[in-house]
Amino acid sequence: MNSKSIANDADHQSALAELTALLEGDPPNGSPQAERLEWLSLAIDRYETAHYPIALPDPVDAILFRMEQQGLTRRDLVPYMGSEIKVAEVLTRKRPLSLPMIRKLHRGLGIPADVLIQEPRLFESATA
Repeated sequence: MNSKSIANDADHQSALAELTALLEGDPPNGSPQAERLEWLSLAIDRYETAHYPIALPDPVDAILFRMEQQGLTRRDLVPYMGSEIKVAEVLTRKRPLSLPMIRKLHRGLGIPADVLIQEPRLFESATA
């Protein structure tokens, strides 16, 4: 594969194989191989971003993840959501996040606003 852009899955697979081989060779900075490695990584990233976009996480899942990361309890979320009842309702997907909640969670916990403004995924109850 030369310096043409990655146009399809076959080109993508070829680029990945070449990238792997270059990485294993550990080329020195400034070498033609290092420049090729850099070009390949950028081309692969562009192709994957366009053809295999990664969806944003569910807002409730993002809150739960941040709670786990920071060792927070539901009670710790009250300043961001207003009451323990609201926290419980949001985390059980019975209440959507309000704009003030989104702003406070974004500012206070650093959860990206674009994640929080999405509609939460609804899960079907498992009845078997």
